[in-house]
Amino acid sequence: MNESAAVPCLLTAWHAHEHALRGWLVHQLHDKALAEDLLQDVFLKALRQGQHFCTLENPRAWLFAVARNTLSDQLRRQHDSIELPDDLQLEHDEPAAVDSLAQCLPRVLGELSPADRDAITCCDIEGMSQADYAARLGISLPGAKSRVQRARQRLRRQLASACKVQLDEAGKVCCFTPRPPLEGRHR
Repeated sequence: MNESAAVPCLLTAWHAHEHALRGWLVHQLHDKALAEDLLQDVFLKALRQGQHFCTLENPRAWLFAVARNTLSDQLRRQHDSIELPDDLQLEHDEPAAVDSLAQCLPRVLGELSPADRDAITCCDIEGMSQADYAARLGISLPGAKSRVQRARQRLRRQLASACKVQLDEAGKVCCFTPRPPLEGRHR
């Protein structure tokens, strides 16, 4: 079968199913003009099949499969390039509450005992491993871990009390009241 023989075969199938394809595309897109554009794409893809199109067992199924794939490609392209309005503003200009909580940390650290302050500063702020912290103090690793855990618990209680830290339903910091720095106090 030559290429010219494939055209009547394609046109017969196309005329038989064009209306149903158009209806399906319009229903999916809710945009008649875009549906017409995609319908043209489907027709061109069918036309490119040439002789192969006439050997299809079920041309309707093939046309709808191509229409579905063409629609998917179109929706993917639209999704990737959604235009944003010019007046769009960032909703969260303020930093997250947990990030701002650092404002309370220096004062609250100053209110802890020297041992607790040292454990928090070395292991949590400066990133020293608890094993190195244990070696620095000349104590066992379990002893250092206990010391750091107790210091963290006291810091948490002090932050909750001094800065009025509140947690949301997920247990994350949602808000707090920063305390002003102590005047005339040097560390």
